Amino acid sequence: MSKKNLLELCLSPDLGGLELYMVRSAKALDAQMNVISVINSRGKLEQYYKNTEFQYEMLKRGKGFGTLATAKKLARIIDENKIDIVHTHWTKDLFVAVLAKKLSTCKPRIVQTRNMTMTRFKDDMYHRWLYKNISLMLPVTYQVKEQLERFIPQTVRPKIEVLYMGSDKSELLNADEVAELKKSLGFQDDYFNIGMVGRINEAKGQHLLVKAVDFLVKKGLHVSAYFVGHPMRESYLEELKRDVKNKDIEKNIYFLGFMKNPHHFYQVCDTIVLASKKETFGLVLIEAMQVGTPVIGSNSGGVVEIIDDGKTGVLFENQNAQSLADKIELLINDTNLRKAVAKAGQEKCEEMFSNEKQFKKLAKILNGVF
Repeated sequence: MSKKNLLELCLSPDLGGLELYMVRSAKALDAQMNVISVINSRGKLEQYYKNTEFQYEMLKRGKGFGTLATAKKLARIIDENKIDIVHTHWTKDLFVAVLAKKLSTCKPRIVQTRNMTMTRFKDDMYHRWLYKNISLMLPVTYQVKEQLERFIPQTVRPKIEVLYMGSDKSELLNADEVAELKKSLGFQDDYFNIGMVGRINEAKGQHLLVKAVDFLVKKGLHVSAYFVGHPMRESYLEELKRDVKNKDIEKNIYFLGFMKNPHHFYQVCDTIVLASKKETFGLVLIEAMQVGTPVIGSNSGGVVEIIDDGKTGVLFENQNAQSLADKIELLINDTNLRKAVAKAGQEKCEEMFSNEKQFKKLAKILNGVF
């Protein structure tokens, strides 16, 4: 049987879990399918393709009437590569993908990995046309699956199948490497060191962790928080820094910037926190759990499908900094709980969230689209 031709599409200009999942998907499927990735020429993904054997093209993402030009170029790529399936990741790419399908001669099937929630009924003419031209939607949680079934009319609803995201288990550092990395990052051995990885963005909740640290410092606890990620809005980062200064906790809060590979960082933290207001999935949690780091997440969205409270991690009340502080203090004071949730979290990831298992499922699903 000849290999199918797959186009992985992500024209997002940003760099986060969604975008990096597209890269991992393209590379993981390359052995079983003929894969070409199409990325934003003004985005941040080329660094993961340049000087590799993986095929890619870059498109400028147009706006307004420019969207038609983008769709025409995408249709050309589809026809030149005889594409069977277009796999989209960013919701804003759906219109371009469907329009390109209409303009192409190949008429590929469109599959969407759905990373975003859906909060309203989509029964207007535009959305009916859009969903009628999608063959399959792959929500990353059962919560998102329920939303899709609730808000997309049954008459135009694509086939829906849940597919969790996965992550590769990182190489584990030895004791000397852990000590060296802690030293280079300025970790203090007698402090409880908290990590948060993700875009510096109000929706990600960095301000909640700042408040929680302030509460804990005022109680006389030795804690520090380290933020990894690039700012989506510089003014928000400056607001955080001013807040840190006003609270007089500059010795407890550190902004490390973007890390291309944060897996080693997870291993030197005493816990990793995900404090997003609405997190569809929570790939950061899985990456931390895989290397044996206990995690704390808000009790909302897809996080509750990853963390079993008190078993594979700890949940705090969404958007409640005091609740977050209480859960951090719980882990500080209960060494046995830290060890137990770390071990159970690692086991759950091996069973449910490994890249190898999830991409095998994805390959089987895509090969069965026709």
